[in-house]
Amino acid sequence: MKKLVSLFLGLSMILALTACSSNSNTNSTADTQSESESTEAVTETPTEEPTESTTETDTEEPSEDTEPKEGKTLVVYYSATGNTEEAASYIAAATGADTLELVPVEPYTDEDLNYNDDSSRVVYEHDNPDARTVELVESTVSDWESYDTVFIGYPIWWGIAAWPVDGFIAANDFTGKTVIPFCTSASSGLGESGELLAEAAGTGNWLEGIRFSSNVSETDVQTWLEGLEL
Repeated sequence: MKKLVSLFLGLSMILALTACSSNSNTNSTADTQSESESTEAVTETPTEEPTESTTETDTEEPSEDTEPKEGKTLVVYYSATGNTEEAASYIAAATGADTLELVPVEPYTDEDLNYNDDSSRVVYEHDNPDARTVELVESTVSDWESYDTVFIGYPIWWGIAAWPVDGFIAANDFTGKTVIPFCTSASSGLGESGELLAEAAGTGNWLEGIRFSSNVSETDVQTWLEGLEL
């Protein structure tokens, strides 16, 4: 009987120790898993680094236009009978220029332009230089500064530029502009007309002009313009 009791007590103690050991292992495993999960939580937390777009600003400097900007071209003309107007229209068409027709406030009639009549207006003005001041309807343009090249056309009267052009010359400053005179006539040449206009202007880069015949052709004008190499 005592042996049975002893055996029973021994078995009970073994079972108790086994249970304790099992609980200890279970707790240890749980702690290990907890620590592992905690570690993973820390190591898997993404580290945000500033991207290139937030740390660097791309600064593009504006490109500079190194090509010089070309100014516009203006064709100014006085035409008594239409010949100079025709030459001016050919020049404007070939160069893409704007035009300004010089129109006297008191236009010249056919009788006024009769050189063979000593009492005609044009003969009187020629003989009396003080009478050559001709008021123009328009002698300036609003955007004058935008023009780099100015063609000035006129008929030849007694070897010089028809004096209605003088009003335009006096009203404008040609500083920094290339000025090119042209004229039309039945027989007279350019003479000193361009030089006299340049002298009256006092400013500008005046080129040698050209004389066209009364029946000026577009081909003649085009050939001349090509030779200028503007």
